[in-house]
Amino acid sequence: MHFPPPRFAFLCIIRIVLIKLLIYKLKRIYHFFKTGLLEGLPAQIQYGFPDRKLTIIEITGTDGKTTSSTLTYTVLKAAGLKVGLISTVAAFTGEDAVDTGFHVTSPQPKLVFKFMKDMVDKGYTHLVLETTSHGAYQYRTWGIKPKVAGLTNINHEHLDYHLTYEEYVKAKLLVLDSAEVSFINVDDESYRKAKEFSKGTTRFKGYSAQDELPKMVVETINKKFPESYNRMNARLAYNIAKELGIADEAICEGFKSFKGVPGRMEVITEKPFRVIVDFAHTPQALEAALTAIRQKYKTGRVIAVFGCAGLRDTSKRPAMGKIGSELADVAIFTAEDPRTEDIWSIIRQMKEGIVDTHAKVISIADRAEAVTAALTKYAQPGDTVGIFGKGHEKSMCYGTVEYPWDDAQAVRDILKLK
Repeated sequence: MHFPPPRFAFLCIIRIVLIKLLIYKLKRIYHFFKTGLLEGLPAQIQYGFPDRKLTIIEITGTDGKTTSSTLTYTVLKAAGLKVGLISTVAAFTGEDAVDTGFHVTSPQPKLVFKFMKDMVDKGYTHLVLETTSHGAYQYRTWGIKPKVAGLTNINHEHLDYHLTYEEYVKAKLLVLDSAEVSFINVDDESYRKAKEFSKGTTRFKGYSAQDELPKMVVETINKKFPESYNRMNARLAYNIAKELGIADEAICEGFKSFKGVPGRMEVITEKPFRVIVDFAHTPQALEAALTAIRQKYKTGRVIAVFGCAGLRDTSKRPAMGKIGSELADVAIFTAEDPRTEDIWSIIRQMKEGIVDTHAKVISIADRAEAVTAALTKYAQPGDTVGIFGKGHEKSMCYGTVEYPWDDAQAVRDILKLK
């Protein structure tokens, strides 16, 4: 059998990489015209440039952006501001929620500007906007220039779209560079890259777990948030609130009144065993969630149910399998939006990261069967079952079709909870 010379093969690989990068760059230009000029600008004009009449706070990051956004929103409400929120979970003005759609964090410009127009008409003054790298890169936040922006972290995620970690960081910076002031997590690996790639059009301020905060604030954060990652989310919210002139007392009241986010370490039941639903779908988030469960619940086993999404970053699959099988006592690998990929192929890739914990892994391709097995076959009184990857989402994508699916509701149905 004849194989091409190594140099020829190397050149072919380089050529493929360059072609993919060119296509990626062209997508930006395409969305500038399609999403920006043809959708964003007309919507801005149609609704009377409502973005200019609001103080906008924009938050991005790989993990923690929904919690940080909702927490910031809660703090501003506690301070007496009329504030709205657009997040992964929903859009809120006051207590009124509006569904933003399946698997969508950053809605299309027309929906965003319509929402802002409604806010302005109702006398609202502030908006907290959660933004993804996809949304920023595709001009879904066309024309929006936040007063304050925040970055939780940037992990190795969405490389199926952004191709490299460096390009992913640059996409996140599209949010930060458009703000007057941006807060960046100094403790995260992305801090150096963010400083390096920034265009320098915004003032960067760092925040860290080591920062000295007022005693009252620290005590409130530590009491309300036992998890280290949520304490960092709270520190980001604190810095943003202080930039907006909010008093410490109001910030602490906001922290105390925070009810959590659906699908974010949400405890569905505690008897006869605990069941927690969480959105963790990256290696870092899964590790943080399982570590938090271990630290909080000292007795019983931990049973983890999770998968990896199809047509998304494949490089994280072995890491997810490794982390889940090492930190849980039982790890059930299953479907998580397989899309047009074969579920068993995804599960095999998840197993590639496992070294010596194969005996703890159970593979059940159907998510409903996997959750049912975890709750009715494997969980014992005192155990904790963590169901990860879907969180608040209300659908599962098989092929190209979104089918109704809700992890939390599935748990309630299986256990016959009210």
